[in-house]
Amino acid sequence: MALDLLRPLQEAKPMRIISMYTTTALIVSTVIAVSAQSRSTQNHQHQSQNAITGNVAHGEYIVERVAMCIECHSPRDENGRIIHGQEFMGASLPTQPPPGWATRAPRNRGLPGYSDFEAMRLLTGGHAIARDGRQLQPPMPRFRMTESDAADVIAFLRSLP
Repeated sequence: MALDLLRPLQEAKPMRIISMYTTTALIVSTVIAVSAQSRSTQNHQHQSQNAITGNVAHGEYIVERVAMCIECHSPRDENGRIIHGQEFMGASLPTQPPPGWATRAPRNRGLPGYSDFEAMRLLTGGHAIARDGRQLQPPMPRFRMTESDAADVIAFLRSLP
């Protein structure tokens, strides 16, 4: 008879253990979810705060007078003049390139498809690595700009409508 009285207590232990495990699992899951959400928000804020900023006027000078990006990345009229208002919209190269060279320069107005990291890598790394990781063909220069100059170039190109 005494054993019969203890049986409900013994059966209650497994239920209590299951309840404790379930409660613990819910708490741990909640903590992980909240922590992940917090990290995601912090990463987004960190990326926003670290967005590349630069001197647009200095970037324009580098792009148009030093690196000469405008010469390949802008279409020309029948007389070979760059078409006003179409600067940096992408174009066929103004001369017949040798074998193995690109025949067209893509649009770089606004740097479409490039993150700040990818644009910075392209301008400072000395390897002409495209946003998808492949090697760009000549005549694309292998730039080794300072981070400051590259930030100015990125700011200028992103400022274009």
